[in-house]
Amino acid sequence: MPKAAKPDPADTDAVNLPANYEAALSELELLVGQLESGQMPLDQLLTGYQRGAVLLAYCRDKLKAVEDQIQVLDGGQLKPWSGA
Repeated sequence: MPKAAKPDPADTDAVNLPANYEAALSELELLVGQLESGQMPLDQLLTGYQRGAVLLAYCRDKLKAVEDQIQVLDGGQLKPWSGA
């Protein structure tokens, strides 16, 4: 009898997206700190890297969507940020 296939962590992470940009960024910052510590076992490093890639793509997509909305509101022209 064949064994059941082990679920791919990348697949479960794709379904398990954060509720919003801020949650994704917070999780990503925490994950980067853990990865940079050098204290994670190799298999956890790989899983962490894959999760980080999912979170990074999520954050980029959210930022792009906001940029697109701003461009529409500004009449198709992105204006320099004034910082105010």
